[in-house]
Parts: sequence; structure tokens; C-alpha cells
Amino acid sequence: MGALGDLREYVREIGELHGATALAAWDQRTHMPDKGAEARAKVLGRLERMAFERTISDRMGELLARAEAEAQGASVVDQALVREWKRRYTRYKAVPPDFYQKFVETCTRAEVVWEKAKAASDFPMFRPHLAEVVDMVRELARFIGYKDSPYNALVEEFEPGMTADKLRQVLGGLREELVPFLKELTDRGRPPEPLPPGKFPVESQRALCREALQAIGYDFAAGRLDDSVHPFTIGIGPGDTRVTNRYREDDPLPALFGALHEGGHALYDQGIAPELAWSGLDGGASFGIHESQSRFWENQIGRSLAFWRFFRSKVVRRFRSLAKLTAEDFWRAANHAQPGFIRVDADEVTYNLHICLRFELELDLIEGRLKVEDLPEQWNRAMKDYLGIVPPDDRRGVLQDVHWSGGSFGYFPSYTLGNLYAAQFTHAAIQDIPEFWDLAISSNFTPILSWLREKIHRHGRVYLPEDLARAVTGQGLSPRPFLQYVKEKYRAVYDLA
Repeated sequence: MGALGDLREYVREIGELHGATALAAWDQRTHMPDKGAEARAKVLGRLERMAFERTISDRMGELLARAEAEAQGASVVDQALVREWKRRYTRYKAVPPDFYQKFVETCTRAEVVWEKAKAASDFPMFRPHLAEVVDMVRELARFIGYKDSPYNALVEEFEPGMTADKLRQVLGGLREELVPFLKELTDRGRPPEPLPPGKFPVESQRALCREALQAIGYDFAAGRLDDSVHPFTIGIGPGDTRVTNRYREDDPLPALFGALHEGGHALYDQGIAPELAWSGLDGGASFGIHESQSRFWENQIGRSLAFWRFFRSKVVRRFRSLAKLTAEDFWRAANHAQPGFIRVDADEVTYNLHICLRFELELDLIEGRLKVEDLPEQWNRAMKDYLGIVPPDDRRGVLQDVHWSGGSFGYFPSYTLGNLYAAQFTHAAIQDIPEFWDLAISSNFTPILSWLREKIHRHGRVYLPEDLARAVTGQGLSPRPFLQYVKEKYRAVYDLA
């Protein structure tokens, strides 16, 4: 079989353990009864430890040493296989398995408490659990090792090659352009009319979201749509990628865009080449690249006038109170640039400001400048500075996101990176597919999805994010296509074009 074959067999076991972990985590967030929380924490901790111990084992070290020599001159996929597992092995070798298991258990418990605290808008309920997670994340960064900032050790998990300094430059540059642009829209533009108020039954919204997912190509024979407190996508294994969503009875748009967002993640996973299954390469090139796919379908497609040319009739069929609205009315309502409390409901002008806020706060937490008990006050102050509004309660403020409860410090910047990559990929797709928008108007997304599959999805984690972006667009990460896109679009929406 050879060293590469032995490595593939060994990492397959790790992938199968992660599949069991993912299934337990999905059930925890969707169907698990409250009293099952402690047992689930133990189960997840045990499964993750088993996978972790295999990742850092002496056996893994031996296999990598043999495979690295054999991979010289081998295929790109085989070289990537060695690169990816050597990265994980090196990264986590110094982390004690006891610590890692405790970390997983602590985060699992914290997420359960977060759900309750959010429902009650009670940060003090969550505070001790978050403090424990933050302490453990700092310790994890120390074990992994880092240069300049412990945050660099954390963000590397989500975006290989990214650092706090690079993020400061990217996010700072976006803030410098987006804040005055928002003021231009507010001062000089004609704001869109929101959807008329009404009650939109959740069951009808679920059905509408299923239609949207089917329209963009989500394979329900290889996935599910369920409810959760915070929408997410999770891959259980080949042929099983599940999405969840949440709903508001007073507005059907957040759920629709949530479904398109999670559907974009799922399409990526469903499009990865079958030969990469169980190899550790069967995931996104990075979380930023993965977010580019969710933001592509949510924003570039879902918030386009072309989308509403065909989707208006589907909405009106389920909600007759909206029958007087034209496709352009829906398009404008879907692109109302207005400071709001909730990140996932934010428009494309203000969304990245929410990420700037979270990046600065979590950086201060990890580097020790901010105490957990002071987080709500600092959150509200940052909201005032960035968006000019102050959340009326913790539920719409510091408790709105699930990420910190799960220890995912360093994840939030992936959303902004995804916005930037999505704009770059869209520009490239339009160049390659001249009839791009005509296809969208006719709801024929097959050629567009096929382009994404060929250029991005099928490669999984074979290429590093910057390399993949250069292969698809001819350049690395750049904010310019996004800024050009968002300014042109919103000037049209606000009659400033």
C-alpha cells in the first residue's frame, strides 16, 4: 500500500470519529433534552479526545515521516494530504489530551448555558462559563505556541497564514470606507421601504426556505433542514451535510437569507470530490473561503434584483399580504442599509462593522486587556462607536452569537474574509459566464453551481486559501472588488447612481 496509503487509512479513523462527534453536536443543538447536557458533554469530550490522541500520536509522527518522503513528486492531492496532517500534528503535539478533553467538555456545557442565558437575556448566568472558556483558550494558545500575539495561534485554526496585524489592516481599511459611505446613504439617499408589517407563520417560512434551498441546488437526499437557536451547517460524513435555521414571525426575510447562507456552506461540502472523503482534505480551504460560499448565495445572489425577479412569486404565493410588492420592492427592502443590533440580520454595508467590533473585543479578551465581567459594557460602547446604537438588552447585544461559548475565538474575521472572497469570486464567475444574471433571473443556477464546483468546491482543502483565490481570480485576497460591488449596488438601491 505504501506510506501514503497507510496514512490515508489511519486518518480515515480520525475522520469517522469526527463524524460521530458531529452527529452528537447536531443533536445537542436541535433535539437533545435539557437533562442530557452533562452526559453529552462527556460523550463529546471522549470522542474528541480519541480523535485528538490519534492526531498527535507517535504512530502519526512515524506515518508522516514516511509519507513526506514518498510524497515528493507525488500528486497535488497526496502532497496536500501530508501538508494538512503535518500541520495538525505539529500544531497540537504539545497540547495534553487531558486538557483537550476538558476543553471540549467545558465548551459543550458553556454552549448549553449560553442558550438559556440568551433566552433570558441574562449575561451573569453565562459569565462564569465564558470566563472558564476564555482561560482555557488562552492556555490552548500557549500550548500551541505563537509569535507576537496568542490570538495568532487561534486565528490560524480558521485561516492559515492570517494574523492579528493583517486583520487590523483589512478591517481598519473597510471601516475607513464603510462608515462614511453609510453616512452618504443616510444623508443623501432615498431609503427603501421595509416590508409591510404582518404575521408570517413559521411553517410557511420553513416551506419557503426549502424552496430557496432547492432552487440553488441543495440536495435534500444528502441533508436536512432543522431549527436551532443559532443557524449552522454541519457535515456528518459523505452524503450527510445538514443545515439549520431560525425564524421570526414578524419578518420572513431573515430566515430566507439564513437558509441561503447555510445552504451556501452545505453546497460547498456537497460538492467536494468523493475521492477526498475521510482524508482530512474533505473540508473548505479555510473558514474564510467557506464563508465566501455562504455569503455568495446569501448576498450576491439572494440580495440581487435578478433573484427577486423569479423568487417574488414564491414569496407572494405563501404570504398574500405582500402581493402588491414588485420584485424591485423586495430587492430594495432586502438591501436597506441601517445600523441594527443583530449581526446575522445586518445589511452588506454595516455587516463588516459588526465583525470589526467582535474582532477588537475578542483580541482584547485573549491578550488580557479586557475582563469577561466588563464585556457587556464594552460591547455596548463599541456598538455606539461603530453603529451609533446601543443594544437594549444582552440578548440583542453580547449574548447574540454562539461562537465564544464553543471556544471559537478567531472565527469572526472569517465572515469578513468571506465577504471579500465572495465579491472576487462573483466577478470572476461573471467574466467566465456572460449570461450569469440571465441565468439567475430564470432560476437556472446549475451552470453557476457547476462553475463553483469546478473552481472551488471539488478541491476541498487541497489548496491554501490564498493559492485557491489566485487560481480562481488571478489575485490574492483584496477588499477592492467588495467595496466596488457594495458601493455600486447600494447607490442604485438608494437612487444615488
